[in-house]
Amino acid sequence: MRVFTPVEIAKHAANKYLGVLVAAKYARALNEFPGGAASRDKKLTTRSLEELSRGDIDYRVIPRRRTAE
Repeated sequence: MRVFTPVEIAKHAANKYLGVLVAAKYARALNEFPGGAASRDKKLTTRSLEELSRGDIDYRVIPRRRTAE
């Protein structure tokens, strides 16, 4: 199993925390595809962290809207 350092993850994300969130959401999206989960040679989280560290995942941050109270 490959170990991903926070520096590797932060290179292609704003910071390490956002990188982990992006990778987790991407892994959930891969799990929803019928053919995405077929190749179980690696875990989906490992696969998504590898793709994020290579810079293959494009994402954008959408600011949350605040509700009026």
